[in-house]
This record gives sequence, C-alpha cells and structure tokens, in this order.
Amino acid sequence: MRNRWLVPAGAVAAVLVIAACGSSSSGSGNSGGSGGSSGAASAPAASSGNTLGSMKIGSATVLTNGKGHALYWFVRDTSTKSNCNGSCLNYWPPVLGAVTAGSGVKGQLGTITRSNGAKQATFNGHPLYAYIGDSGPGMDKGNGLNISGGVWHVITLTGAAAPAASPSAASGGGGYGY
Repeated sequence: MRNRWLVPAGAVAAVLVIAACGSSSSGSGNSGGSGGSSGAASAPAASSGNTLGSMKIGSATVLTNGKGHALYWFVRDTSTKSNCNGSCLNYWPPVLGAVTAGSGVKGQLGTITRSNGAKQATFNGHPLYAYIGDSGPGMDKGNGLNISGGVWHVITLTGAAAPAASPSAASGGGGYGY
C-alpha cells in the first residue's frame, strides 16, 4: 500500500515565507561592494552613477532614481552613517556611488562611506535607498513602513514628510517585517 502525502497549500506558502525571511545573512557579504553591487543587486536603485529625478506620487513630489523609482531615507541613519546593514539590505538596497541632479532636483548631493568602504549617495544629508517592494515607477510602497529596525520615508523635494499611501503601510506590515 502506498502512502500519499497531501500538504495544504497554506502550509507550503508558510514554509516559503519562513524560508525567505530566514535566508538573509547578517554578515558583511550583503553590505554592498565598491563596484556598485550589493546583496540586492537586482533592485532598480542599487546601481551607481544614477541621475536623480522627481515624480509626483499622490500629493507629494518625490526624489527618484533614473528609472523613476522612489528613493527613501531611514530614520536611524545619520548624515555620516548608514544603519541599514545585513538583512536590511535585502529590502532596502542603497544607492551606491555618486549621483547627479536631473531637471528640477535641487538639494545637496553627496556620499558617505558605508562600513564596508563602499560609497553611498546622499540627498540633503540623507543616505539614499530604494525599496524592493516598489516594482515600477510611481510607487512608494515603502513610505511610512516601520521595518528593518525603524521607520522609512520617501524623500520629497520640499523636505516635508510625505503622507503614507495607506493606513496599512504605517502599521509595519507590508509582508516584509522581520
């Protein structure tokens, strides 16, 4: 007699989610490299040499990379230090290298040196990141999220905080909390 194993679809999904959350490393291997790559190199803003632009998302005009993806700042960072390292980089890839201002972008551009020696772009003193949950231009799904050890905000050109897209975004959910 043969035994048949039936596994509910929900159990399979739960295992995949747990595996995805547990697969990130906490070593320096994901902290970016000097060649413009990071542990999340497939993310749209994780490349160097970006020209920054702007786009209206909701009621705010936000800073974007050259592909129109919104850029973010992390409340735990300082103007000289990124505090997003290890598994944080799987969700928030830094914008590596120097950037230039495109049309309409006014603000102070610069770089900081990450703990691994890589240069990370800054705007008005904020180290810049993309959010892996933004799959295309005009999205700001990371705005207001409280994950990876703190709150994330989309960068507005006015300097004011952009309103979160939905009440669930500020709850820390978003499916990426760990």
